[in-house]
Amino acid sequence: MIINDKKIWIVFFLLSSFFSCIQKNESNLNYVDPSIGGVGVILEPTRPTVHLPNSMVRVFPNRKDQLDDQISNFHLTITSHRLYKVFGFMPVCGIVNADIWNRRYEYGAEELTPYYYKTSFEDYNNSIEFTPQARSGYFKLNFIDNSQHFIRMGVFSGVGEIRVEGKRVITGIEEFAGMKAFFYAEVDTDISDTKYQNSVDKKKLLIELGNKPQVVSFRYGISYISIEQAKQNLQNEIPAWNFDSIKNNAFQVWDKAFSQINVEGGTEAQKRVFYTALYRSYERMVDINEYGKYYSAYDHKIHETDEPFYVDNWIWDNYIALEPLHMILNPDMATERIKSYIKMYEQGGAMPSFALIFGDWPAMTGNFSATWFADAWFKGLRDFDLKTAYEGIKKNSLDATLIPWANGPKTILDDFYNENGYMPGLHPGEEETVDKVSLPWERRQAVSVTIETSYSDWCIAQLAAELNYQEDEKLFLSRAANYKNVFRVDKGIMWPKDKDGNWIEPYDPRFADRMYFTENNAFTYNWSVKHDLHGLFELMDEKYGAETTLDQLFREDLGTSKWKFWYKQPDASGLVGQFVMGNEPSFHIPYIYNYLGSPWKTQKRIRTLLNAFFTDNYFGIPGDEDGGGMSSFVVFSMMGFFPVTPGIPIYNIGSPVFKKISIDLPNNKKFTVIAENSSKANKYIQKAFINGKPLNKPWFTHDEILNGGTLELIMGNQPNKQWGSNKDDSPPSALNYQN
Repeated sequence: MIINDKKIWIVFFLLSSFFSCIQKNESNLNYVDPSIGGVGVILEPTRPTVHLPNSMVRVFPNRKDQLDDQISNFHLTITSHRLYKVFGFMPVCGIVNADIWNRRYEYGAEELTPYYYKTSFEDYNNSIEFTPQARSGYFKLNFIDNSQHFIRMGVFSGVGEIRVEGKRVITGIEEFAGMKAFFYAEVDTDISDTKYQNSVDKKKLLIELGNKPQVVSFRYGISYISIEQAKQNLQNEIPAWNFDSIKNNAFQVWDKAFSQINVEGGTEAQKRVFYTALYRSYERMVDINEYGKYYSAYDHKIHETDEPFYVDNWIWDNYIALEPLHMILNPDMATERIKSYIKMYEQGGAMPSFALIFGDWPAMTGNFSATWFADAWFKGLRDFDLKTAYEGIKKNSLDATLIPWANGPKTILDDFYNENGYMPGLHPGEEETVDKVSLPWERRQAVSVTIETSYSDWCIAQLAAELNYQEDEKLFLSRAANYKNVFRVDKGIMWPKDKDGNWIEPYDPRFADRMYFTENNAFTYNWSVKHDLHGLFELMDEKYGAETTLDQLFREDLGTSKWKFWYKQPDASGLVGQFVMGNEPSFHIPYIYNYLGSPWKTQKRIRTLLNAFFTDNYFGIPGDEDGGGMSSFVVFSMMGFFPVTPGIPIYNIGSPVFKKISIDLPNNKKFTVIAENSSKANKYIQKAFINGKPLNKPWFTHDEILNGGTLELIMGNQPNKQWGSNKDDSPPSALNYQN
């Protein structure tokens, strides 16, 4: 039988479509709901961001939150999580008048996925679709009415311009935070006219497309180098007018990422929470290499290289869970992210804090690139220049300022810290004397700076030992104990000191806010000594005892009404007593019971917190999600383990919500967690095995994941208080710990 080419193509197309439908129906992507957390609890909502994993182009509808019934516009990308959108885009209809330039449009039902977005507009029933590539995007507009149709475009920053070139090409440039973004776009129908709101500045325009029902496609490339490079990015990624092909590619990319972790058991709601959290964990960092070159804001040069260059990392938020998660799932990418930080140091002379597209943003406190690097190194990620990395983090600790939200050389406060081992606090009403301290909001955050610098210095000491820098190791181990200088033994809690070494009075550990702490109070920072928990317990044991103090954290009264508490500390959301589920410094705290011989309390707390605060609805995130910072906590905790102390390559065992979790590792091995009988009631571990051998300690190593194997937990509805209770088998966390 002879079959011509056309018949072969038709058969191939039908078979491909059939198998694609089967794959989509079975994909873990079906559990992702980007609307989860879309109404912020006090602070920021999540956004239904459409993008490829860790890629430049990130798009979502611009509105107040998921309950806002109007969309003002879309953007061609955001440059950083929650910061600096560029190039507004919106299909609009009707008569050109003053209203059309700023009008917000009511929208109908949305189709929300990581790889595809669609909605219609209730005024005209026109619809919009979007699907991404890494450095480009594709909008499809379906105009079904007979009014005049336009694409409304503009710049968000107020600095830049957009131009129409010929009948089907639009280009633009927008300046933001000392950077420039560029785009090159094409439409698949002729532009009949162009109307600028102001013909002088060319910042906002209407691109007229006619007044008949029509489908209009708009494809574009983004660049931080030039318009010509944006054009090249578009041509490389979306060379033809085929929306469904680009959409299917985006699906395939996400499906591959989501097939790496498979779960069995649990509820449908728990699966939606889990896989949505996994999706959020792939927003940052983003690779801005544009086919062999990238622009760096760290030396304001274009660099030619085939290596990725990753930006957009809020390391204060991400070192505890997001970066460790990718060290398991994507170790090569995790290494490239670190190498990007090292390049930034070489280019700009300082190791970044928050490494954004436009340069270092010295937000928050701590020297957590040191923690990140140490964690990677001791988990076997070695393909980066440790000596140069060490040089940068040492410089940050000894020669740069520790003042929150500040960059530059050390100040008199830093000299004081280096000499006395703590950041001095001011008495209530005492006037600030150091110009670099951010006023009136951020302040010195003196106790947090001391504790977090102690931890990062411990991490530097571990790396100094690896490099055989013996004097440095001794120095930084000594500095790692500085947290003891702000722990008031007679009160059993962290407490600020003034420059004369006196405890500051009056002082209420509930309401110290940013004078002494970062986004939280003493009840949270009491437990931030991740590198020396056993040393902390010894201090606590002199007053109430560590376990009693930890129990009380979850029961402690706020001391005032919630609204007054949140007025001073809006980040302290997701409250259980004084425990704060909605902010990153608390993530490790429920696991600390493992170190105290009571892992059953960790199991109870973790399940309670997951059930209470991480739900599959608009209110399902208890605080700022921070581009994967909070979601990665959810991924780890729902799988049943968590990295309490990055820098020590072990994981604490919690309470898995699924009966089986399988992780396909990049080395072609598989790590499986089996939680037999796991259910809402059966949250307590009765006994455990690792690779068939009894496990009587509540932790395991990173190597035990990498080597593949099975962690088996037998679950029940009553705590087994004997399992993991031997304190000699508690997880390692000590100043003298050696990797």
